[in-house]
Amino acid sequence: MSLKHSLLVLLAEQSSTGYELSQKYKEAIGFFWKASHQQIYKQLKELTADGWVTFEEQSQQGKPDKKKYQVTDSGFQELQRWLSSEIKPAKANDALLVMLYGGKHVEHQVLLQEIERHKGLHEKNLKKLEAIQGLYLSLSKAQQKEYRLPYLTLKRGLSSEKAWLQWAEEVIEELSDAAQ
Repeated sequence: MSLKHSLLVLLAEQSSTGYELSQKYKEAIGFFWKASHQQIYKQLKELTADGWVTFEEQSQQGKPDKKKYQVTDSGFQELQRWLSSEIKPAKANDALLVMLYGGKHVEHQVLLQEIERHKGLHEKNLKKLEAIQGLYLSLSKAQQKEYRLPYLTLKRGLSSEKAWLQWAEEVIEELSDAAQ
């Protein structure tokens, strides 16, 4: 997947300024695809050059004009083409797994500390996802139907975080036993 396509997904839902798009990205897609503010703006320039998005300039008092981006017909066709294509399974580049794999070269306590630190991060992320799930479940049935596909991505995130935390407990138990 390219960042361009993830931006097309968001812009197909609602036209946005670069700043608004960056915020939406963090709140929605940012849970499973990372992009910096700078990357988003760079991609918006490329999407415009490709003819997949266009923008309207909006004047602001005492500030530079802002650009409100929207998907063009050719951009929507590209989005449909991409959404209909085969996607390769993702492979994780996980430095923590490399650290654990080579962990025989350090004290187990070093590994335990790092696993515990990551565990805290995953617990925090799980709470965020559970809060979003609570918002979704509080919607009417009609509203839930409108957001059912994003909810399915949320469920994947919830499942992933829970599985990671279960795995971390196994690692902690194993490393604690091995240290004795």
